[in-house]
Amino acid sequence: MAESKEEHDNHSINPADNEPLIGDDDNLRYKVKQPSWKGFIPMRYIVTFMAFAGFFNVYAMRVNLSVALVAMVNSSSNAPPKNYSNACPLPNNQTESDKEGPFQWNPTIQGQILASFFYGYILTQIPGGIIAGKYGAKWPFGIGVLCTTILTVMTPYVAHLSPFALMVLRFLEGLGEGVTFPACHALFSRWAPPLERSKLMAFAYAGSYLGTAVFLPIAGILCDSDFLGGWPSVFYITGACGFIWFILWCLLVSSSPADHFMISQEEVQFISSSLENKKEAGKIPWVSIFTSVPVWALIITHFCNNWAFYTLLTDLPTYFKGVLRFDISKNGLISSLPYISQYIVSNLSGSLADFLRSRNILSTNTTRKLFNTLGFFLQGVFMIGAGLAGCNVVLAVTCLVCAVGSFGITIGGFNVNHLDIAPRYAGVLMGITNTAGTIPGFLGPAVVSLFLSASDDKVQWLKIFIISAAIDVVGLLTFLIFGAGKQQEWAKDKEAY
Repeated sequence: MAESKEEHDNHSINPADNEPLIGDDDNLRYKVKQPSWKGFIPMRYIVTFMAFAGFFNVYAMRVNLSVALVAMVNSSSNAPPKNYSNACPLPNNQTESDKEGPFQWNPTIQGQILASFFYGYILTQIPGGIIAGKYGAKWPFGIGVLCTTILTVMTPYVAHLSPFALMVLRFLEGLGEGVTFPACHALFSRWAPPLERSKLMAFAYAGSYLGTAVFLPIAGILCDSDFLGGWPSVFYITGACGFIWFILWCLLVSSSPADHFMISQEEVQFISSSLENKKEAGKIPWVSIFTSVPVWALIITHFCNNWAFYTLLTDLPTYFKGVLRFDISKNGLISSLPYISQYIVSNLSGSLADFLRSRNILSTNTTRKLFNTLGFFLQGVFMIGAGLAGCNVVLAVTCLVCAVGSFGITIGGFNVNHLDIAPRYAGVLMGITNTAGTIPGFLGPAVVSLFLSASDDKVQWLKIFIISAAIDVVGLLTFLIFGAGKQQEWAKDKEAY
């Protein structure tokens, strides 16, 4: 039977004129006309920017120790391994800095200090998701960043007490920061219309990449200076930025659109009517969650992705210094390029994923698996390429830039998939998967330290990159085979807490 004009109009899709509603994954519909903003910035974009700034700050505070540690320790405590016979030559006749740190910490102690953050970080992932899902995400996220800020400012004083005291402080920092990603997922479950999820979350999480990119060179310059004592200034400046952000967060953000004092009712209706689940999350279906194949696919994929990511995030300054022999205070742009590429790629990935879904070019399931497969594959290829490049600095840096940039592709893959399969429990799911994803944070540096205790840094780093690439393959195949793009039945439960 021929379709009537009215029926045809009801099935037409025009992203510019209509508001998205999610239903069956392969039949995305648009129903209510999107409101005109009349020159004002939609409040969901302001909230997204504040989340972006929050991640910018916490990653600046997270990476600061990785950079500062090089300046904090005395080089006699950080001597090259035995038979260090194949070191790369210093580039452009560069000379080593003669500035020495005050601490006699060997590589094992340094590794334990870096790893201690993740021992705390892993403990608050699930509680953070539960609290944010039940009571709202504003305060868990904000207080988590504030705790990290206060402890960051205390770092120089605590470091002089003992390495163990610094480990305890970093453990407490991890406890505070552990709630941020689950809370942010819970925040976007209320603020992000389904067909804007990828791009809004990509922009917010890209703050972590840009924070790393911007602060790596700044931290190197500060460590090499005499400003506020050199390396202590790294912690004072990032801490000051964290305090400023917290004040703005308190003023500009709410847990849901309906609670925001500045938002228009037009935007509240636009967001609310587009969400699949308009009621608050019900009793958490733990049995269904832990027996769900797509959830386990996310858990394994998150672990595999973070193995490579944390290996590079934590130890890239060591690789630049020990293998390529870059002084990051004099090569700030080169040190930042990998994370600049990740920032750019993640935003492009999120926008492209939403475009493909909103135009029904690809289903959500196909989009997530395509982006995830591409991201994981390129990560592995370029990491191995960096290891094979040896002392060819241009090739090695190019491969590292492409490898880290490839992590940004997965924002359109597994990173946002929690909101696809269970939007009402997205914070809890992120807490669960990021718990698994935190394990590489302390295992990765331990494995790197183990390999670098051998004789040849270049060869050992190649082994480290091959292991990371092999783990990437596991993540790629797991999500490709077992991942899902549709909301799961158990996620539609309407029971109350």
